[in-house]
Amino acid sequence: MLYELKHKNISVLEMDIDEDTGAILKVNEVYEPSHIPMGIRFEHNIIDRKALNHWFMGRSIPASRENIAQVLEVIGEPSTRHLISKCYGLSLSDCYWICPKSVELDFDNINFFEHEFSKDMGEILFGNNLEDFSLVSPDNTSDGWLKKKWIIKNGERYLVKGASGVYKQEPFNEKIASIICKKMDISYVDYEIEFIDRMPYSICKNFLSKDVELISAWSVYSQFKKPNQVSPYEHLVSCYEKIGVKNPRYSLEQMIILDFLIGNTDRHMNNFGVVRNSNTLEILGVAPIFDSGTSLFMSMSTRQSIDDLESKPFAKTHQKQIALVENMTKLNIAVFKECKKEIDNILSENPFMDRERKNFVLENYEKQVYALERFFSG
Repeated sequence: MLYELKHKNISVLEMDIDEDTGAILKVNEVYEPSHIPMGIRFEHNIIDRKALNHWFMGRSIPASRENIAQVLEVIGEPSTRHLISKCYGLSLSDCYWICPKSVELDFDNINFFEHEFSKDMGEILFGNNLEDFSLVSPDNTSDGWLKKKWIIKNGERYLVKGASGVYKQEPFNEKIASIICKKMDISYVDYEIEFIDRMPYSICKNFLSKDVELISAWSVYSQFKKPNQVSPYEHLVSCYEKIGVKNPRYSLEQMIILDFLIGNTDRHMNNFGVVRNSNTLEILGVAPIFDSGTSLFMSMSTRQSIDDLESKPFAKTHQKQIALVENMTKLNIAVFKECKKEIDNILSENPFMDRERKNFVLENYEKQVYALERFFSG
């Protein structure tokens, strides 16, 4: 079936999408090369269809999402890829969408930033069975493996995200990361904790809008070919500079320090990035820190000894990744030590963690602080 990929109301390209698989079979024509999603190269009048498919499929709910097989059975769809077309590919992260060639639609009349959307998909994703439902929802294009849904509260869009495992730590970790970011004086998304049916969820307001959109670090990284001799970290710094990000090394170093402190094991290149003016395509700067829930030793047993931790995206361990930081002159270690009491207070809100588990987290957080101090002092 023929669709136009649009950026707001700008027709970017015409493509043929396979109705059975959801894959882009062919790009028939490119209308506006400057509006092609970043990370998809267009060279010698040829678009990288593989990269375009990767970007497009990335707009669908991942197959790893909790209980997604049951959800698909309830709604009668063969895969999450088929959900993209149900909402025209609209999301609350950017202003890209797909429009059938046979239909005339206006972004200003249908976007989720300004208009109501169905709550049904969110309810189904949260395990509620509905006899009648609408699939016109930004939940169709939400990423990540945790249960989540978008809601509208007082006219604002909020993301509600669940927890996993025995200790249900992620919502509390998000709030703790927010507090540390505030101490570091870096931009961050503020998370709060809400209990729904006695289960903890994190909730945060969307930091994007119709005029400000997110571009993942992976998209920026993929926009330019990496020389063989250049490390992934240095390549991303270079890519950020090329698109106009000011002082990118400092921003990335702050993120690396934060992730070292909280032992974040899942800072992949799709959960950080830059923000862009969706009208002028001007890069506005780095995106605020978000999605820090997979941290604070949540996947480790209480009696496990922790020497080094797995990390992403620039090195396999945090000891190696923190070594990328060149300048810590503005770092106030004392502030991180003072956070311990606040962390304890937040963890005390978690009914799924006993005192032994909370002490385990606090002790290992303290170890990370002292390890950072040793590194800082040389």
